[in-house]
Amino acid sequence: MIRYTVEDQIATIAFNMENAPMNVLNEESIKAFDEAIDKAISDTNVKGIIVTSDKKEFVAGADLNMLLKNASLEQSYAMISYLHKVFRKYESCKKPVVAAINGTALGGGYELCLACHYRIALNDTKIQIGLPEVLIGLFPGGGGTQRLPRMIGIEKALPLLLEGKKLNPERALKEGLINELAESKEELLQKAKNWILANPRALQPWDEIDKKGNVVGMQNYKVPGGNVQSPKGVQTFIAGTALLQGKTQGNYPAPQAIMECVYEGLQVSIDDGLMIEAKHFARISQTPEAKNMIRTLFFAMNEANKGAARPKDIPTADVKKVGILGAGMMGAGIAYVSAIAGIEVVLKDTSVENAEKGKDYSRNLLKKEIERGRYSQAQAEEILARIHTTAEAKDMQGCDLVIEAVFENRELKNQVTQETEIFLNEKAIFASNTSTLPITGLAEASKRPENFIGLHFFSPVDKMMLVEIIMGKKTSPYALAVSIDYVKKIKKTPIVVNDSRGFYTSRVFGTYTAESITMLSEGISPALIEAAGKAAGMPVGGLDVSDAVALDLMYKIYLQTEKDTGIKVTDTPDGRVVKKFVEELGRVGKKAKKGFYEYPEDEPKRLWSGLKDIFPPAPIQPDIEELKKRILYRQVIETVKCFEENVVTTLRDADVGSILAWGFPPYTGGALSFIDYVGVENFVKEADRLANTYGERFRPTARLREIAQSGKSFREFYQ
Repeated sequence: MIRYTVEDQIATIAFNMENAPMNVLNEESIKAFDEAIDKAISDTNVKGIIVTSDKKEFVAGADLNMLLKNASLEQSYAMISYLHKVFRKYESCKKPVVAAINGTALGGGYELCLACHYRIALNDTKIQIGLPEVLIGLFPGGGGTQRLPRMIGIEKALPLLLEGKKLNPERALKEGLINELAESKEELLQKAKNWILANPRALQPWDEIDKKGNVVGMQNYKVPGGNVQSPKGVQTFIAGTALLQGKTQGNYPAPQAIMECVYEGLQVSIDDGLMIEAKHFARISQTPEAKNMIRTLFFAMNEANKGAARPKDIPTADVKKVGILGAGMMGAGIAYVSAIAGIEVVLKDTSVENAEKGKDYSRNLLKKEIERGRYSQAQAEEILARIHTTAEAKDMQGCDLVIEAVFENRELKNQVTQETEIFLNEKAIFASNTSTLPITGLAEASKRPENFIGLHFFSPVDKMMLVEIIMGKKTSPYALAVSIDYVKKIKKTPIVVNDSRGFYTSRVFGTYTAESITMLSEGISPALIEAAGKAAGMPVGGLDVSDAVALDLMYKIYLQTEKDTGIKVTDTPDGRVVKKFVEELGRVGKKAKKGFYEYPEDEPKRLWSGLKDIFPPAPIQPDIEELKKRILYRQVIETVKCFEENVVTTLRDADVGSILAWGFPPYTGGALSFIDYVGVENFVKEADRLANTYGERFRPTARLREIAQSGKSFREFYQ
């Protein structure tokens, strides 16, 4: 758990949690660390303390299971107060304490370092340093909101706290999060020893020694860059509060609590500030939003990342060579993330010239990475050397996996499948990167449908973390296992769904754009529609994202659906609008610089002024809360249908997929967790009201009614 040694009058406290993949702060490790600190402080022979790790990582953060065990405000407050006591003990012990950061230090792990008097990190670009708690609905409660702004200033600290940024050591040094870099573990420890010897009476800048000789927090500590009530501080909080509200729309309690902690805590001593932080942390840890985000964005996502959906009885596959058919934006993006992961890539297009244009995507991204210091020139060249461009299908020989990423056209996809398959061995997997076309139908062109699967990536591939794996009716467990192994290797999050039109993500995402466009057809102000989408917690407005997807692509999908199913999609309110914009107005979206928005040169995009002529505004506009409900409930009802139809088969994949794929509001926990967020009974009642007002698309299913009558939550009913 903790290795304690003393050499040359310097105690080394090294985290080493034997039965865990990485070091974390939990009840056992905090207690063991506390005991080691007591031992070092009480030993008069010990002149200084080094805190480090025997594992590859330093301390990855706090164990969230420990946080969730605290079911009350009192328990949460007691837990975080104890952690504060431990950190404050060595911070004020009058002996120099150095954090020798040999690996990733995040959250509580970095807060442990903040309480040290000096921080030295190993100069390794793979190491991450920061306070990312806000990304899972919490905030740095181990002193992070108090020590970081006292150390680097309010203006510099707030973005790191509010955005949960993770920095490599070089950037962390530049931003003031650490004091020094070392090039090896040996140098790291030697530098720590040297600093201790040179600073025998270390004291934090926010502390002082009182008349009794005790270390206490200063009452009037001068924060770098200005205190809270200084002109600079007042300006920072006024602007910061406005920006925060615009970004969060008031949906996330944690960022607001961070602002309150910094504002209140930095006007008193560090000891009083820590008490303020503990009270806010206890409150935030009990909010539905924090519990939703922890469950989905941490536990559920970790399960998915570990391959929870993978067939257990199939040996792990090491995908070493991947073929990609089509070097457009999607194919080029898949080639990049594959090459980054150390996989050999064959990138094919209709000509070598076109394939090279696809490779340019990787060249440009790597150029930016070099500028950011994440890769050296030699590393970038090594990655690029893994991408081989071609126009010949025969070059796919030896590929473990081939991913087709051509246009969304069944005939074209069938053609490239048949052209390529003859060069593949019997174990090779063929995957289609389709976003809507059923995999079972596409697999009819294959001689080995059991090896045919869907791998739906999202654009831009290098930034979007989700891959939706689609099982056709004949897809084998082996094909699924290989696909999950590949997705894990390229460090993406896999969810597994069964075949249907639009699968899960495209099908539900389409309801967001459809409802927004339907509102437009009703005479609702386009600005109000966009504001409602953002206020509900969606990343961008529904009209904006429709332009980004491209209206002509949406129209092609509508027509393909009509051809395949006979359902007249273009006769729906949103279908008629899309048809008009494409066929009559030629406004096809962002790529043409004209859609629902206009895109003037050298100016920000803006809603097209002609919208008011085509859709005259209704004299009475609805309340924004009503529009928010329409936007969210429409998506949730469709997700429920996908779940009941066995398209998406687990609560985990439904929630994780909804957040990562199209940006369903994370504070709700995801599209199915939303039902429990508002309460099943309330959800059914409100969905019925919306259906009676706006149409049957909002009508709750019979199973939802059954759950509401059972008295159980949605999650309890299915677990």
